[in-house]
Amino acid sequence: MTTRGVLYVHSAPRALCPHVEWAVAGVLGVRVTLDWVRQPAAPDTWRAEFSWQGQPGTASRLASALRGWHLLRFEVAAEPSATAEGERYSSTPDLGIFHAVTGIHGDILVPEDRLRAALARARRGETDLQTEIDKLLGKPWDDELEPFRYAGEGAPVRWLHQVV
Repeated sequence: MTTRGVLYVHSAPRALCPHVEWAVAGVLGVRVTLDWVRQPAAPDTWRAEFSWQGQPGTASRLASALRGWHLLRFEVAAEPSATAEGERYSSTPDLGIFHAVTGIHGDILVPEDRLRAALARARRGETDLQTEIDKLLGKPWDDELEPFRYAGEGAPVRWLHQVV
């Protein structure tokens, strides 16, 4: 069973670009050469995107391989398959990584226990419910990444397939 997905590298310093390619190649099991273009939303950074096909869990492995590089902004999304829900990862230098499970229409599916915990924090006065819901839906990551997404409209996309 396979799934399809997309990796968006929204911004990376030039020196980090080959390391991103090596990390992605290590996950996909094939040589990877991305088409890097300048990122107008952040001077001296580059962006790339490509679509991939692989086993369920590939998005998680890609996000894990790329997380922790402080100057990197990226998103990884995987479509749902017959055996797995879809998933989305977003990462920014300031916020770290966000993960969400997605349904067949791309909606974020929030687990019941996370909703209950958010409601409990709001009831205790630790935060307000709107802030908690925004975090559950990844709004802070969307807000930070939106200028980088817009700057990437029309960028080339390359399909890669994981060797199984």
